Amino acid sequence: MGDFPRHLVEAPPRPRFGRAKAATIGLVTLTMCLFLAGATPRPAVRSAAFAIPGMQAVGAPPAGPSWAPAPRVEHGLASVAAARGRTLELRTEGGNVTFLPGVNLGSTTPGHLPGELAIGAEQYRVWFAAMGWLGIRAVRTYTIHPPAFYTELARYNHANPDRPLYLMQGVYFPDESYVEKGNLYDAAVTKAFQDELRDASAAVRGRLARDPQPGRASGTWTADVTPWLAGWIIGVELDPYAARASDRRNRTAPATRGRYFRSAPAASPTERWLAARMDELAGYEAEQGLSQPIAFVNWPTTDPLRHPEEPLEQEDLVPLDANHVLPTAAWPAGTFASYHAYPYYPDFERHEPALQAYRYGGRVDPYAGYLAALRRHHRAMPTVVTEFGVPSSLGSAHNGPLGRSQGDHSERDAMRIDAELLRLIKDQGLAGGFLFSWADEWFKFTWNTVAHQGGERRQLWHDPLTNEQHFGLIAMDAAGPPDASAAYLLDEESAWPARRVTARIDESYVNLRIGLGNSPPGALTLGFDVLPGLVGKPAPGSGDGEADAAFVLDLVARGGQAYLRKELDPTVLDYDVPAALRGPAPDGWRRFELVVNRELTIPATGERLPAELQNAGSLRYGRPSDDSRALWYRDGDDLVVRVPWAMLGYADPSKHMVGVPSGGKLTLQAGPGVGVTVSASGTDQAVGRVTWTNWNRVFSTERLKNGAELFRDAALAVTAS
Repeated sequence: MGDFPRHLVEAPPRPRFGRAKAATIGLVTLTMCLFLAGATPRPAVRSAAFAIPGMQAVGAPPAGPSWAPAPRVEHGLASVAAARGRTLELRTEGGNVTFLPGVNLGSTTPGHLPGELAIGAEQYRVWFAAMGWLGIRAVRTYTIHPPAFYTELARYNHANPDRPLYLMQGVYFPDESYVEKGNLYDAAVTKAFQDELRDASAAVRGRLARDPQPGRASGTWTADVTPWLAGWIIGVELDPYAARASDRRNRTAPATRGRYFRSAPAASPTERWLAARMDELAGYEAEQGLSQPIAFVNWPTTDPLRHPEEPLEQEDLVPLDANHVLPTAAWPAGTFASYHAYPYYPDFERHEPALQAYRYGGRVDPYAGYLAALRRHHRAMPTVVTEFGVPSSLGSAHNGPLGRSQGDHSERDAMRIDAELLRLIKDQGLAGGFLFSWADEWFKFTWNTVAHQGGERRQLWHDPLTNEQHFGLIAMDAAGPPDASAAYLLDEESAWPARRVTARIDESYVNLRIGLGNSPPGALTLGFDVLPGLVGKPAPGSGDGEADAAFVLDLVARGGQAYLRKELDPTVLDYDVPAALRGPAPDGWRRFELVVNRELTIPATGERLPAELQNAGSLRYGRPSDDSRALWYRDGDDLVVRVPWAMLGYADPSKHMVGVPSGGKLTLQAGPGVGVTVSASGTDQAVGRVTWTNWNRVFSTERLKNGAELFRDAALAVTAS
């Protein structure tokens, strides 16, 4: 993703709903001690793949032709994969595979930053088995993983010789000092990346030992995975302003004329620098008698096409062109053009006339048009989309054509779109597609929620409103400690509108179960007091002036709306949204909304586009198993409600911190917990306060997302055709 580099620099079924009655009605403490997270003990299973709930429901992949590697020797170098014209050819015993579907794998787990490299051998073992069960035949990493990754990959492939997992190895910049320096050619920047390339080449051969260093894998690598090494993708999504500064500073940098890679006469200084690094990596591989396709990371922000309708300068500022970084005859595996390309951003996909006229599948499809344009530009080499997908998040960060937005998708819809995009990538003549991503990543942030959060501890809670945290095929659900039980806030048969209220928190939600009795109201307002000193006019349907957040629910029409008190409204931290664009709300309150686009001007036409908002507080009715965005439903006489922490105004629930915008900046105030009021027909019923102990560790559970079989079917189809 566009903000992935910054992430690495930063560090780089649920538990039982138990019953424990309180002695009195009213103020009740729900103690949640979240401590050391570990892998939840798993029952014995026939296959490691089934250790992930939901996997067994997906049928076994068909046998089909063997995918065992069948390398070919050319110019004295063995290649299991090679670029041939527009095709990236994977050489297998069952024949040449000409379209490679894969998945991107991050380097961490919930509660950790990516630089902590928290994935263990057991986790890799389970994940590789699950990937194979889902028909995935290639895994892409962004950086050197710990030794266990390569050991378990080799173990899996030896155990499954006809259905191995091929590796697309990434090599990441060890830091982002090139941005601050505006200079890729800085000696320290260059040497650090050269060292990482050398280490990566040694790691995949099982010949590396590295001492512990912050943010980098360490240990002793002994497993050789080069028999299944399908290629390399080096570098990062380059910052366009830093790349432009580097180009200006290094105009006279010499052309690269390496033994294996050279820069074309038209190459920019940045492209020459990349060619030199690719030549160095090729040299390390050639010393071992090997050759694999090598590419550099690119994305639409720095693609070589011109986009005069793009509203944002940085999205069309610097072109990077794989056509300017070419292999020599001494490198038989060749190169390819690698793009992280999504169907919702940048905005030129919505405004470029040629893309708006491109038809695919019987309709106008700008994303298909963009990929076709990339393929035409790179007419002499393969083009691979090495990141694509949409997130199954409640919140969105950008509107996309054809409903392919950056969020606001149920899990099944996201999986359906991902499957559709994979088929589209194949149909446009590209050589492969790698889904982003394998598993949800809690540490991620995105532009329209990052300013709302206390960022130093983001990995310790899982935000349904932050789309970047929900791209995975595998859901990493917040669970809370396994011995936590629900606490009673209220238990009184004669009370109305609620006769019983229990609460349980986890790292994503405050979970409420509200017993309504035999005469339930038609409408209900749940009020939440998070800062006792903040008072004002009550929310709709309530007389409670102490509530700071509210869920207003229509139990008959099964609709609802979330509100925050004006003082806690986070949208002012992103953009000064005109009042006319905000949804209706009572005086002193705001609908819970997210800015998904600021006001923009199309440079080619001068057309001004208003800001766009998502009503993320529109409360969907339904069970989460049916729609992962649903936040409430009726279960007999009970009302079951999930309240995302962000909808309560929390910036860091792990430390009780509520976010209070002040002067355009986020300030944090510690609250005593969440006071809950249930209001209906003029009755305001204070039922108690939910409190918890600050946590520094998290608990999570894994499961296959609803609809993942749709992507699995697409992955099998694009390799069968």
